[in-house]
Amino acid sequence: MTVLLWILGILAVPTLIFALWLGGVFVKEFFTQMSGTGGDDDGDGGAAAAEQLGLLPAERQSTKSAGPLPAGWEAALDTVRGGDRDAWKTAAELLRGIGRDWKHRSMATTLLAEIAAEDDGWLLAWEADGPGGPDDPDTALVRARSTVSLAWNVRGGNRATHTTGEQFAGFHRLLQRSREEIARAAALNPEDPTPYVTEIWTALGLGYPHSEMDKLWSELTARDPYHYEAHFAALQYWCKKWRGSEQLAMEFAERAAATAPLGSLLTALPLIAHFEHDESDDSATDRTPEMIARVNAGLADAAAADPTHPRLPELRHLLAYYLALQDRDEAAVEQFRLVDGYVNALPWRYRGTKMAARYCRIRNLAALAVTSATEGQSAEAGAS
Repeated sequence: MTVLLWILGILAVPTLIFALWLGGVFVKEFFTQMSGTGGDDDGDGGAAAAEQLGLLPAERQSTKSAGPLPAGWEAALDTVRGGDRDAWKTAAELLRGIGRDWKHRSMATTLLAEIAAEDDGWLLAWEADGPGGPDDPDTALVRARSTVSLAWNVRGGNRATHTTGEQFAGFHRLLQRSREEIARAAALNPEDPTPYVTEIWTALGLGYPHSEMDKLWSELTARDPYHYEAHFAALQYWCKKWRGSEQLAMEFAERAAATAPLGSLLTALPLIAHFEHDESDDSATDRTPEMIARVNAGLADAAAADPTHPRLPELRHLLAYYLALQDRDEAAVEQFRLVDGYVNALPWRYRGTKMAARYCRIRNLAALAVTSATEGQSAEAGAS
């Protein structure tokens, strides 16, 4: 009988271990969901709270941009996208109207170039029929930027281990060609920083040595020292995943944020550098006094910025995200309100087709916290 009990006891050990493991998984999953670090489903409560606050559901979030485009841009881009041979006239008028507003010029050039990277018939017509021909500074700029966009399209968004040799060959060939086109665009409009902004993406892809990147950066900042897109692109270059390290990226970000005037939005850079290198699943890394100070600096920067700054929504998305992680829910919802309806920005962008779901999940948790607190206060007031 004793031997039988020993045998039964031995056989029961694996079952007990499995039961304990399964229980541990259940408990971990439960607390993961409660702490807001699980999947993209926030439950009905968060969605209802967001709706109560007038926020939009996931299916009504645009994945095309971080915020609304300037007045008239959507119609102009749709015309260009239509592929009509004379569509170049609309593109030329858009850039002519922007003039020397470098931050808007850079953004518009990128949007036009992305269209040309898919179908450049209208750009070929512009080069052939435009008053300045291929020597027009705007035409040359869009051509250079479209070659860079095409190169990155050829490479694709996968990690190097999942990118084919053929893709890399096409990527590098196009980026090498872009160097000549960028130099030509810069020579045609020497005061414009936009060709140099474009070249940062070439530098990142081809792996310019740090000394060459420093020379490029000097040329760019001599023309526009606080250009947001330039700083965003350069920060990507200095990140560990590309041509730098976490230390180099953070040093670049902190230095830029410390020297830039309020309203330049460059306080976003330390937040981006943190996001790009944060591999922890513990939100405690987002709640440190240092991170709280960075978010506070971002709030002051956003408040001082020109409301028409084309990159302001990008900072607001970051602020909303980190405010939510820091349980500063009312402030988070305030930022979410200002960008709601658009989700193509960090920190959601890396989720690809799920960026709207990720955005809504974090936003809804903040909304639920705000509505719950409000209801609690109302209940207390009624009881008194």
